[in-house]
Amino acid sequence: MSGVLEAPKARINTSMLSQYTSRPICFVGRVEKVHPTGKTFTVSDGEGKIAAVELNEPLEEELSGIVEVIGMVSNKGAIMATTYNILREDKGIAFDLELYNEALKVIHDFPQHYPFEVATSA
Repeated sequence: MSGVLEAPKARINTSMLSQYTSRPICFVGRVEKVHPTGKTFTVSDGEGKIAAVELNEPLEEELSGIVEVIGMVSNKGAIMATTYNILREDKGIAFDLELYNEALKVIHDFPQHYPFEVATSA
């Protein structure tokens, strides 16, 4: 998973997880629940659907609000996080997950106009 940060990543939501198994992804969602061990947490996307995130190491900070998770999708459909970023909601401006989700749909519906993933040739 060391190349995940350098590799092109698709921005996806929960309904797209199964299409990206074993591929690097970027997922933005609202933290719903953190497991007491701190090694897993769940996030909801702009449609309110839940995704599981698994960490290599337990959390060292409180996690809440909106997070961006970079990682790979496991065979079980969980996100194996390489890293995450908490998106702070500064100045009272809330991150609009629903609008973000609509943008994801446009990006995926018109990939010829949004070539964020670079195809690698074998």
